[in-house]
Amino acid sequence: MPELTEGATFRHEDWYAEELVDRHFVGCEFFHVDLTEAVSQRSVFTGCTFGNVRFNASRHVDSAFTRCVFTRCNLFEAEFTGCKLVGSTFDQCDLRPFAVTGGDWSFVALPGADLRGVRLTDVRMREVDLTGADLTGATVTGVDLSGAQLHSSRLTGADLRGSDLTALDPTVVERAGARIDPEQAVVIAQALGFRFA
Repeated sequence: MPELTEGATFRHEDWYAEELVDRHFVGCEFFHVDLTEAVSQRSVFTGCTFGNVRFNASRHVDSAFTRCVFTRCNLFEAEFTGCKLVGSTFDQCDLRPFAVTGGDWSFVALPGADLRGVRLTDVRMREVDLTGADLTGATVTGVDLSGAQLHSSRLTGADLRGSDLTALDPTVVERAGARIDPEQAVVIAQALGFRFA
C-alpha cells in the first residue's frame, strides 16, 4: 500500500534529489519546497497546491498530479513520463524547457503559458486550455488535442505532425512555418470550408 499523507502543509523544505516512490498525498500544500532533481515514481498527488515550488530537473514516472494547482513554480528541464495530470492548473509557472512523454494531461489549464521549445510527445491532452499559449518551435507530436482551446495560441515553427488538430481553427492562431502531415492538411482544409471532390 502507498504511504498516505492527507491535508499536510510543507513550507520551506529541502527535498533536493528526494525519491518519492509509491507515495500518496491528498489535499496537501507545498510552499517554497525545493524538489530540484527529485524523482517521483508511482506517486499520486490529489487536489494538492504547489506554490513557488522548484521542480528543476525533476523526473516523474507513472505518477499522478490530478486536480492540482501549480502557481509560480519552476519546472526548468522537468520530465514527465507516463504521468496523469488531469484537471490540473498552471499559473505563472516557468515551464521551459520541459518534456512530457505519454500519459494523460486532459482538461489541464495552461492559458498564456510560455511553452516555446517544449517537447510534448504521445500524450493525451483532450480539452486542454492553451488559449494564448506560446508554442513557438515546440514539438507537439502524436498528441491528442481533440476539444483543445487553442484560440490566439502561437504555433509558429512548431512540429505538430501526428497530433489531433480537429479543434484547431487556423484563422485564430499564429501558424507560420508549423509542420503538419498530409492527413492533418485535409482536416485543416475542411475546417476552412474546403470540400474535396
